Amino acid sequence: MFSAVSLLLLSILSLASHLSLSYAAPTTSDPCPPYEAFSRSRSNKNLSPGRHQLPLQRPVERCRKFPSPALEKTITRLRDKIADPDLFRLFENSYPNTLDTAVLWTGFAARDASAPDSSNAFDEDLAFVITGDINAMWLRDSANQILSYLPLLEPSDSPKTIAALFRGVINLQSRYIKISPYCHAFQPPPESNIALGTNHAYFLNKVNPPYDRSKTFDCKWELDSLASFLQISSEYHKSTGDMRPFIRYSWVQTVEVILDAVEAMRTATYTSDGHIAPSGYTMTGQTNRATETTSNDGLGNPVKWTGMVRSTFRPSDDATIHQFLIPSNMMFARCLEAASSIMAKIDSEEAKHLTDRMRTMAGEIRGGIAKYGIVHHPQFGSIFAFEVDGYGSHNFMDDANLPSLLSATMMGFVSPHDEVYLNTRLFALSEENPYWAKGPVLNAIGGPHLGPGRGWPLASIVRILTSLDGTGEEAKTEIMAILNTTDGLGLIHESITSHNVKDWTRP
Repeated sequence: MFSAVSLLLLSILSLASHLSLSYAAPTTSDPCPPYEAFSRSRSNKNLSPGRHQLPLQRPVERCRKFPSPALEKTITRLRDKIADPDLFRLFENSYPNTLDTAVLWTGFAARDASAPDSSNAFDEDLAFVITGDINAMWLRDSANQILSYLPLLEPSDSPKTIAALFRGVINLQSRYIKISPYCHAFQPPPESNIALGTNHAYFLNKVNPPYDRSKTFDCKWELDSLASFLQISSEYHKSTGDMRPFIRYSWVQTVEVILDAVEAMRTATYTSDGHIAPSGYTMTGQTNRATETTSNDGLGNPVKWTGMVRSTFRPSDDATIHQFLIPSNMMFARCLEAASSIMAKIDSEEAKHLTDRMRTMAGEIRGGIAKYGIVHHPQFGSIFAFEVDGYGSHNFMDDANLPSLLSATMMGFVSPHDEVYLNTRLFALSEENPYWAKGPVLNAIGGPHLGPGRGWPLASIVRILTSLDGTGEEAKTEIMAILNTTDGLGLIHESITSHNVKDWTRP
């Protein structure tokens, strides 16, 4: 059973992982306001009776996108369990946010997706979950958003349930991955009749393999995107025991696509005879930001074979410096291991072969991390590097976005008591981490996506969830820091300047 504190942390992770900014208005004479404008105001809202007087930031009932009785019961149950009224208001605003604002459409797949027709639909659940104010679905973000509702997940064949929502995300992500396995954000499915989004980066970036912008919204190769699909698949199966999404539809074929795509990104830069090896993905961009493009005409900086997987971009959408991004390789290896237990239950020769491939690849990645990813730091001893190249170059830092080095125990890659992890945790939460933001407002890990000096509350939550402090003081300090930095809005910001509580990004 999840405690009140656990649910509070999940609620904050849910909000911080997607930072939803809008919700679609129903057909009515009194349309729902855009959530971006709604959430920035305290006017005419019920205020919590605590010191901060935080406003209720939920849309009115008719504007909520995915009503859930289980969610409402949970909020009611915890009203008397979270004693601080401001802290409860933070939970009340945060935990429902994905269901209230970001589940833009749920339904069923059409047999011929190019000619949607309700009479042609069958029983494959689909769910289109947006990120922010863009009508596009990010693989990583949508998985993280829905995984926040694991405490509410119960087996059910009925539509409009949390179980159907999980299945819908799994099934739609499966479709997306088969369309463009190296891409991370996708257009609405044709069954939804939602207008396609326009991404002007399409005209500035040169991506290979090319993608169809009527199906794919953006295409940055981020290893954690594919890991997220495996993660939500595994968590759904572990919680429900339901094998239907994995046997009835095309999950097995999608995993094969993942393994093939990833294998093409494990290669070294040079062949044994010194030629440039082909790469599964390349990308260059016309931009004034170094983090939005790559070196060497899209190949990235050279690497040697290590057993790990190259990731051109980080979870933050910033380009890697050294392509073996350790946190993403940790996550992918762990999720391969977990998802292989689903594959092992499928009775076919194809599934047996894929199970072996998944487990072998996971072991090779783990071996690569152990050999190349652990580097001596002059102050903290042996720690996990953030990025390496196999030649000996490494990048000492951590980033707030998940997966991070700090989150290695959360993803189950290492024990919370692992010595290298504990050294890494001390490093990540210190001024030796170049993206540690320090100040009177918030002390937290940030990242290059928004620049130095900005702490991310998301990283504070990960700090709480990885804490071994038996007194609870570390967790209490971080929770209060998050509560004190909403700028009176009762929502979690993407980042906050460590010296100015009013200088934040995204409500």
